[in-house]
Amino acid sequence: MGCGPAGSLPGSLCLLFLLCLSARPRGTALACPERCLCFRSTVRCMHLRLERVPEAIGPQTSILDLRFNRIKEIFPGAFGQLKNLNTLLMNNNQLKEISIGAFEGLENLKYLYLYKNKITTIHRDSFVGLHSLEQLFLHNNRLRTIPQGTFSKLHLLKRLRLDSNLLVCNCSVLWLAELLREFAFRGETQAAAACDTPRNLHGRSVATITAQELGCTGNFPERPRITSEPQDADISLGNTVYLVCRAEGNPKPEIIWLHNNNELDMSVGRTSLLDDGTLMIQNARESDQGIYQCMARNVLGEAKTQEVLLRHFGAPSVPNFIIRPQNTEVRLGEGVTLECSATGHPPPRITWTLGANSPLPTDRRFSITPSGGFHIAAVTSYDQGQYTCHANNVHGSAQASAQVILQVAPHFTVTPQDQQVMEGSNIDFHCEAQGHPKPIIAWTKAGGPLPSDRRHTVLPNGTLRIMQATLEDQGEYECQIISILGVRRATVMLSMLQTASPVFLHTPTDVTAQAGSNVQVLCSAHGDPPPVVTWTKDGVQLTASGKFDITPEGFLTIHDIGPSDHGRYECVARNPVGSASTSMLLTVQVPQGNRSGDSFVQSSIQEAIWSVDSAINSTRRELFNRQPRTSSDLLALFRYPRDPFTVGRARAGEIFERTLHLIQQHVRRGLSVDLRDSSYHYNDLVSPYYLEVIANLSGCTMHRPMPNCSDMCFHQRYRTHDGTCNNLAHPMRGSSLTSFERLLKPVYDNGFTEPRGMHPERLYNGHRLPTPRRVSTQLIGSEVVTPDNRYTHMLMQWGQFFDHDIDLTVPALSQAGFSDGRHCDESCSNEPPCFPITMPPGDPRHHHRGNAASAHCMLFVRSSPMCGSGMTSLLINSVYPREQINQLTAYLDASNVYGSTVREAESVRDHASQRGLLKRGIVQRTGKSLLPFAEGPPTECLRDERESPIPCFLAGDQRSNEHVGLTAMHTLWLREHNRIATALLQLNSHWDGDTVYHEARKIVGAEMQHITYSHWLPKVLGEEGMRKMGPYMRYNPNVNTGIYNSFATASFRFGHTLINPILQRLNSSFEPIAEGHLPLHKAFFSPFRIVNEGGIDPILRGMFATSGKMRRPTQLLNHELTEHLFHMAHTVALDLAAINVQRGRDHGIPSYNDFRLFCNLSSASSFDDLRQEIRNPEVRERLRSLYGTPLNMDLWPSLIVEDIIDGTLIGPTLMCLLAVQFSRLRDGDRFWYENPGIFTPAQLTEIRQSSLARVLCDNGDDLDRVQPDVFALPEPPNALESCSNLPKVDLRLWQDCCDDCHTRGQFNVLSRRFRTRRSTDFSFPEDKPKEVQSEMNGIKLRQKDDGKGGHPVTMGFRQDGTAIKTLEKFTREVKMNISSLQSKIQELELILQKAGCVASDGTAWPDGASWRDECKICTCQSMQVTCTLQTCPEASCEQPMKVDGHCCPICSEDAKKAHEEFLTRKH
Repeated sequence: MGCGPAGSLPGSLCLLFLLCLSARPRGTALACPERCLCFRSTVRCMHLRLERVPEAIGPQTSILDLRFNRIKEIFPGAFGQLKNLNTLLMNNNQLKEISIGAFEGLENLKYLYLYKNKITTIHRDSFVGLHSLEQLFLHNNRLRTIPQGTFSKLHLLKRLRLDSNLLVCNCSVLWLAELLREFAFRGETQAAAACDTPRNLHGRSVATITAQELGCTGNFPERPRITSEPQDADISLGNTVYLVCRAEGNPKPEIIWLHNNNELDMSVGRTSLLDDGTLMIQNARESDQGIYQCMARNVLGEAKTQEVLLRHFGAPSVPNFIIRPQNTEVRLGEGVTLECSATGHPPPRITWTLGANSPLPTDRRFSITPSGGFHIAAVTSYDQGQYTCHANNVHGSAQASAQVILQVAPHFTVTPQDQQVMEGSNIDFHCEAQGHPKPIIAWTKAGGPLPSDRRHTVLPNGTLRIMQATLEDQGEYECQIISILGVRRATVMLSMLQTASPVFLHTPTDVTAQAGSNVQVLCSAHGDPPPVVTWTKDGVQLTASGKFDITPEGFLTIHDIGPSDHGRYECVARNPVGSASTSMLLTVQVPQGNRSGDSFVQSSIQEAIWSVDSAINSTRRELFNRQPRTSSDLLALFRYPRDPFTVGRARAGEIFERTLHLIQQHVRRGLSVDLRDSSYHYNDLVSPYYLEVIANLSGCTMHRPMPNCSDMCFHQRYRTHDGTCNNLAHPMRGSSLTSFERLLKPVYDNGFTEPRGMHPERLYNGHRLPTPRRVSTQLIGSEVVTPDNRYTHMLMQWGQFFDHDIDLTVPALSQAGFSDGRHCDESCSNEPPCFPITMPPGDPRHHHRGNAASAHCMLFVRSSPMCGSGMTSLLINSVYPREQINQLTAYLDASNVYGSTVREAESVRDHASQRGLLKRGIVQRTGKSLLPFAEGPPTECLRDERESPIPCFLAGDQRSNEHVGLTAMHTLWLREHNRIATALLQLNSHWDGDTVYHEARKIVGAEMQHITYSHWLPKVLGEEGMRKMGPYMRYNPNVNTGIYNSFATASFRFGHTLINPILQRLNSSFEPIAEGHLPLHKAFFSPFRIVNEGGIDPILRGMFATSGKMRRPTQLLNHELTEHLFHMAHTVALDLAAINVQRGRDHGIPSYNDFRLFCNLSSASSFDDLRQEIRNPEVRERLRSLYGTPLNMDLWPSLIVEDIIDGTLIGPTLMCLLAVQFSRLRDGDRFWYENPGIFTPAQLTEIRQSSLARVLCDNGDDLDRVQPDVFALPEPPNALESCSNLPKVDLRLWQDCCDDCHTRGQFNVLSRRFRTRRSTDFSFPEDKPKEVQSEMNGIKLRQKDDGKGGHPVTMGFRQDGTAIKTLEKFTREVKMNISSLQSKIQELELILQKAGCVASDGTAWPDGASWRDECKICTCQSMQVTCTLQTCPEASCEQPMKVDGHCCPICSEDAKKAHEEFLTRKH
């Protein structure tokens, strides 16, 4: 940029610019000391080993950071040029003395930090001139004495820290004691100082030291005391008035007069101070009236007289406050006065009220002072609150309010505990305190300051953290909580353990044993600390159960072994120092021959089919042919499988298991074998041949799927709906209707199927298990809710929504016992599939049920077993533990939007439009549609026609109607799919409906993955949990993505603790809607509230604009979930907490302690061993009263009572379990959105622009404002902003760029096999037609598309040549089709030849024609257009012009004529 003709600035502006440059002082804005970091007005010179204050610091500096250096001295005037300095940080240096003038010139300094130096000396005038200083930190130094009057000129001081010094408390410190008491009395300054010596006063707050206990006598300094006080006075204008005040003290106090709480300026000629302290006012004026007070002050403190009123007589006036009451802090038991005074004529009458203008209670402790102030003597906790002063006369009134705030002495809420740790460990000493004012938490070691290194840090919550502890860190540590009300201390010891790695004493050897026998394997080790011994098989840790016993020494016993137990077992000994492992091979020999139950197979299976089908049909009739009558009906309808294939699979497992139960009963009656308890060998029940018969007749065999993944054209680009073929090496991994995975071996009472707690009298580790209902009422249920100060309710809602994408347990199909047909909550027996929750004595539920039996239990039915597990595992001649079925795909693939089976996917697709859309429901006034309505049963949404006759909505997951918040989320993502599909079709009009559908589905799934892992999960796991997961590297086909049973049943149910009991509904102004907020029990199964009460926007605003529920150890699940779940009139509601505990036992989930071992946490043998993870002693005591021993603790309740790790929402064990599951979900998904090849790099960049906030904006009814991060509260910098400001996914990156688009986007060209859910091939060779078993079965042909999707047809070559003839016929038909197609192509070519060519403007030209197209001359030759660019001649004039219709520029004299010609041609 320059000046003058060639420059870009006009002359006058250029001159001004140069003047400004020349006027700027040199070096003002650019000065930055060498090696320091400077940004704007901040200079940071940390960790530079500086030995003196650096020079060349710019005078504009407001923050100077010199921490962590080696500065030993501050020379006078070192900061003299820094007039604007606001903050000076010099802690963690080596200062020994603060000399006079060290801070000269810093009149604007507010914050001075000098702690953690080696200061031994400060002078009386060290801090002179710091008139603006508010905070002075001198703690953790070596000060023994402080000169009298050091802080007397710091009138604005609000915080002073002198603790953790070496103060000698003798007579010379009494001035400081008086000053600290004065600070405490005024309540304006927080200060802390403690004695170090003498020994009897060590640790005492200096503020509590008195002259008497020190034995100080003689002419000793004395704080001021008033000897004569002024009195009220009436004056007339122009007269002189005298107000008397006298005081004594040592040194002699200074007298100061206050007028209406402001210091009088004696320089005004009419007011003067006489030698004895009397105030003289000459020539009195109206402005002189008001409240006067005398104050005497010296270095030891100050004293004030009572307030007096100076009045005059004048014209009538309304009351006007001259002294307003101020918020005042007071200690318990002390007195407090709220001053209030007003003028007016006639003089106003002063009265006081409490709170919302309630009259003061009658209490002798309350009084009104002569000046109008309100005095409370001996304040109690009930006196805290707001008080209002009213001034009234005949001309009007005035009011002023103030708060009485109770000061609470500091007290510990978390006390640190002694610790013994390994060298190199990281240690947290937790120390938390409360009080008012909020106490300061400080730590010392051995009576001195903490080591000044980076390994020792005190966290904001008061926790002392020591990283990589060494032997030098051993010793005594003290947590001090300090406030003006006193000091409290807690001392702890840190000691180091002597360590040794584990060494084996007994190593196991290989064993060969007969099936049905018991095997014991010896393995023990020693080390220091003593190692924990665990056993694993096939990479899965074994847990003590009816199948396995593991002694504390490590000996493993396996009961009733079968072929499934064959394999290698590994014994691992682990302590914090290291680990050691050894292994052994178990070989199982299976004897041949008949079994005791073979003769009962035929009759038992017929009876089983009849009893199971009868119970199922009875349940279906009760549920589907009438409205639900009880909460149990609602739960059953809500969970009942919709898909026939799911129902068939669950039915098969139930029939098989029932058959074996019946055979077992026949054998027992025949006394053929011993069936008492665990001595009975289940492998001896039925021989393998008859087990195969049962498997075939029950249906178990036909439901063993065999996926076909050969159609790579499809499987390389898109997911299947049921999750098969994602992992091409293991096609069933993560697919729907497969069993949950296990982190640890399950725990069943009999080793494979009976849940813990089925026999109430049985002892576990010497104690009975508590009933789930007792766990709920004594540990989990709460009425109190604390709002979260960080996160919104949307955090919970998103967790629930995507949880419904990855897991859903298939329940038993019957609510009645198979043996007698009685309803489960009527019989209260454990007859399969019933496993009711018993009510403990005294439970309030006893009083709500009329039936005596049902009053003692709550409905609960077991989850359906997976064929091949539990009793059904006998079909493969061995006992496998009972496993449960995951009805959904394990992948995060938006199956809650699209369904987890082909049948579900087809039910929600809109095939009629052929545009790749999902079905839509009624359209609202905003033009956006709701979900479509479901047809037929179930009818959980029609529970009460008096509310509404509106049925349930239909979505990809059957739980979409559970509550309106979940329904709103399903509606949102239905619209998101249709929005994306519509945009893709506009960009790619050649795409058919199937291509549009699958591409839109792929984008929606990627958006959900990105939102979950980039926006939601970091808030739950925090930085530490995300580090445990590690960054995404690539797809790993060796990772099993299956959902762990413990995750679905316990770990991820931590989200129940985040559910608010009230669903807030807000209008566009973010105020409550007219219909009000919804209690949770009124939001269940209520789609009519969306249809009739404002759509989804009020619900969505209530979730992203309001606080979520904070989880606290004593505030877990609100009573809306434990006492009112699925509540209906005149019925007893269910209890979600009790259901969660019972479900964990039903699924054989091991104890909390077993999972601690899996996560490398210490084993807990007593409840005190849990104090690091569960610090609240009240919670630990509740656990002790319930379980008796930590070894019995159920996983889910134990996870949610763990203390939350800072920066997360979870405790350490839960963090471990969630990190394992979420890393596997990501790393084992071939279609993970970040896996190279799934999207192009440009498309992936756009996917990363997606956010739930953008989805809300695009698909809400009429949302126009939302915060960028909807999981965090809408506060700066995350405040609400316009939707137009939020980034969005640019779908143009999905536009096809193709030369021939006629077949590019035709999905059937890509694949026709995608419509088949799984191959219909038989599972077993012996079940296939004999001709298919021929050795010459070789070729597969594709049937003609009949509209239902083609299926592979296997054709074998028979000896009669039938297949060869069929093949010849097929070949002839193909040849005929090709000839017909060639004829049509020739006809099309003739038509095109007649048409010639088409110009760019759409004009048709015959073959051989020529035409001009702007600057080109084009010709049509053999249906090809060839154009040449016209060359322009040189113009004859200097400035030719461009004219429409002419390619070349022409001269101006011809321009008008040329333009007219152009218009003539145009018209």
